[in-house]
Amino acid sequence: MNGSDERAGFSLLRRARRDSGVSRRALLGGLGVALLWPRHGRADADVPGPPTTPFVADLAARGRKLGAAGGTIRTLIAKARDTRYLSVYGYTRLVGYDSDLKLRPDVLERVDVEGGRFTFTLRDGHRWSDGHPFTTEDFRYFWEDVANDKTLSPEGPPAFLLVDGKAPQVEFLDGRTVRYTWERPNPIFLPALAAPRDPLIYRPSHYLKPYHARYVGKEAADAKAKALKLRSWAALHNRLDDNYELNNPDCPTLQAWVPRTRSPATRFRFERNRSYHRVDTAGTQLPYVDSIVMDVASQGLLVAKTNAGEADLMFRGLSMPDIPSLKEGEKAHRYRTNLWPVARGSEIALYPNLTTQDPVLRALNRDVRFRHALSLALDRRTLNNTLLFGLGTEGNDTIVPESPLFSPELRTLNASYDPAQAAHLLDEAGLDRRDGSGTRLMADGRPLEIVVESDGEAEMVLDALLLITEFWREVGIRLITKPQERTNLHRRSIAGLTVMVAAQGLDLAVPTAIMPPTELSPAQPEHYSWPLWSLNVESRGKSGQPCDVPEVRQLLDLDRQWRDTNDAETQASIWRAMLMNHAQNTWVIGTVAGALQPVVGADRLINLPKRALYSWEPTAMIGVQRLDEMFWDKGADSRAEAR
Repeated sequence: MNGSDERAGFSLLRRARRDSGVSRRALLGGLGVALLWPRHGRADADVPGPPTTPFVADLAARGRKLGAAGGTIRTLIAKARDTRYLSVYGYTRLVGYDSDLKLRPDVLERVDVEGGRFTFTLRDGHRWSDGHPFTTEDFRYFWEDVANDKTLSPEGPPAFLLVDGKAPQVEFLDGRTVRYTWERPNPIFLPALAAPRDPLIYRPSHYLKPYHARYVGKEAADAKAKALKLRSWAALHNRLDDNYELNNPDCPTLQAWVPRTRSPATRFRFERNRSYHRVDTAGTQLPYVDSIVMDVASQGLLVAKTNAGEADLMFRGLSMPDIPSLKEGEKAHRYRTNLWPVARGSEIALYPNLTTQDPVLRALNRDVRFRHALSLALDRRTLNNTLLFGLGTEGNDTIVPESPLFSPELRTLNASYDPAQAAHLLDEAGLDRRDGSGTRLMADGRPLEIVVESDGEAEMVLDALLLITEFWREVGIRLITKPQERTNLHRRSIAGLTVMVAAQGLDLAVPTAIMPPTELSPAQPEHYSWPLWSLNVESRGKSGQPCDVPEVRQLLDLDRQWRDTNDAETQASIWRAMLMNHAQNTWVIGTVAGALQPVVGADRLINLPKRALYSWEPTAMIGVQRLDEMFWDKGADSRAEAR
């Protein structure tokens, strides 16, 4: 993959500068490109600007406008820790997806892939937000002093850096070139770097070394930790190493905005990074907006405060039922409520636990006739009308039509409403006896009661379960809901205590062939349909249980085949086989997809799309739409007054 295609002009400038010694300013002027950084604030020589070879964002090619500098975007968060989501939807990555979900270099100038060898080229002159050079030393520090330091990383390097359990050979060829080499392909590597949560395979080494025992000695490092009432130097290092949580204003970053507020606080301010690596085609350094302000408000007030015009940009914490209320405030407070389709496999999905401890219920959950019966007994039209105003798509938990891997039968197979066929399948599965209330009896004589556990904060899931209770009662199944705190739900799932879980469906529902299909097999940790099998895969056989269902083992084999190739056509074929396996076997029972995500933006905020796909992965919420390219239309108010 080569990132030079959209920056060919700057590559030419770099080469000409090297060959002739002509200054960058003169070269840019000769090509008619305005050299405008730093446009925000002082232009002092001691204020670092973007790299010599920046990322050039071609806004016009994507139907966006060149921006004007300055201003502040206000948004709301439910708790102080939610500041970390700016590192998600700010979406600064070594490589990242663009709005067309194409994987491209971002922080990196270039990526070259040959089999299992990945060579990264950093941008010339790139700096951290504090002005210190960003070099391969920062990659070396992560690899040698964090990922392979047993005190900081007891489990060793993260899984995406291992192929068959083996770490790569990592070479730091010069200050701008680092190479990772595995004996076999590692197709998970680049998608992992583009994930919503940045794995951060580099660190600000110049900032962290004074707190690392290797560089100052364990005694001195521990003394620094003790002075802050922390147990060890590792605890202090982890607290200071804060490029994701964004709680440490002292920690240098490569992101568009730098944190300036320490917790505890009710208002958090982020200011533009003057060393940020992106510019537009006019030469203006991004981000356009000077600052982001996050105000803490209780979850119950987010909609009301947005309705009252207290946010310029708001999406997280809003949901489809909030749309009518948000629409009411648009005219008075000069904002618009954009409705983005949610790219999720199913808004509510049911996960029968094939590894539950109860042997009778485990046998039922593993019986495809039982799973098909549960699916056919669902009146998805009623769920759609009740939960999604009739605007959703009924059917299985699967990918959405916007994915190039989609086919219609993935959504419809075994997902019609047919209670008579459901009853017939339940009889065939040995559930043909009933008690006096009409509830079917299991093989051991117990009434067929299914406890469906869920995250107590997921209101739509709880509403859906009230309806599903009635649907399943009609075919002789008693449903008991058990909402609880999310951490406890995960703990019970891993222990094999859950029988069935209700949660949101497939997260990566708009995949391309090069994205890992981990959600479709026990290769994903903590999957509610097979948590003990997932635990076994994650621990490399040390815990959990080995998978003993042939059709699920086929999914594991397909996942392994996907990991063994870099060929996109082969990967696409594997994806389709895994998706069809799910549709045929109904491992997860989908209900209705196609919710709309309210994305509220002030009328004067330019370059916020009216419509785009919204998801956690791969879009990082609004991340691939590039928050750093949004700006304020300063003439809007005067035009409104003139009218």
